[in-house]
Amino acid sequence: MSFRQVKIRQIRRISALCALLVLVVMPSVHAANPLVRVTSTYGDFTMELLQDKAPDTVSNFLGYVDRGEFSRMVIHRSETDFVIQGGQFRWLGDCVNLIAGNCGPAFVPVGPIVVNEPGVSNVRGTVAMAKQDGFPNSATNQWFINLADNSTNLDVQNSGFTAFARILGSGINVADAINDLPTTFVSESVAALPVRDYTASNTGPVEKNLAMFSVYRVQRYSESMHVFDFGTGLLNTYVNAGATIGNVGLLMRIVEDAAQTVFQVEPRSIIPLAISPAGMGSYTDSDQRLRIPQVELNRNGQVSVINNVVMRLIDPVRLRFAIESFE
Repeated sequence: MSFRQVKIRQIRRISALCALLVLVVMPSVHAANPLVRVTSTYGDFTMELLQDKAPDTVSNFLGYVDRGEFSRMVIHRSETDFVIQGGQFRWLGDCVNLIAGNCGPAFVPVGPIVVNEPGVSNVRGTVAMAKQDGFPNSATNQWFINLADNSTNLDVQNSGFTAFARILGSGINVADAINDLPTTFVSESVAALPVRDYTASNTGPVEKNLAMFSVYRVQRYSESMHVFDFGTGLLNTYVNAGATIGNVGLLMRIVEDAAQTVFQVEPRSIIPLAISPAGMGSYTDSDQRLRIPQVELNRNGQVSVINNVVMRLIDPVRLRFAIESFE
């Protein structure tokens, strides 16, 4: 199927233009298991979900992902050289000038329990479900990343912990960076919260102090910073948004518009970054332009690249940008 046959008008328009470029096309690679990408405070990484080994656990996890309940998820537990853990709550935003009840932490709704599916060993780089002590079949929304070979302990404790995913490539380095942060006590259930640039106060940590994840589906594994996935209509990007906002990782979703190619920022995806990697995009207030040096386009295993993408802000309320030019 050629790019011109894609149903969505915007995708068709981008594809037709891309066909005029010299494209770098790599062989199609289709993973048997689903993939999710995680945008975090310390960079992105991709996880392969081991559906062939733990199907019920993967289905449960993807339910939370698809409902957006792992967007701006806070890493609420960090144990040195052991695990980092999240899934308990999301950060809605700092409470300054925000409506009460619509800011601060929000607990992720707890869904049905999942029957334990042990079998994959809890070695470094695997991802497993948390559960209650003494109750093997009690996993719901919380999960952790193994930072060491924890198999001797976690493969047998509490009937074994279900490892349902593995981190691909060098992504475990992101988890290590979070594990290197100091921790602070917040409550009995959040006794080792990893924090950055934080001095203990009565008000507690705020957004700039937290380590956060946003999790979403992807069709292909990539370590590129800026990636547009035709299958999901999502553009993952890093942006220097100026002195006030700083560096952020975010998702932009393509939206239907007959006249131009338009992307809308997904507010729930925005993660403040603690890093400033080379190749970031930049937003300039003075001309309301978002500039991205290079975007990788992924479509059914075919990969192409476009350069110097310029988007113009056309709707500040809905955070919509129209593609103005690219090379």
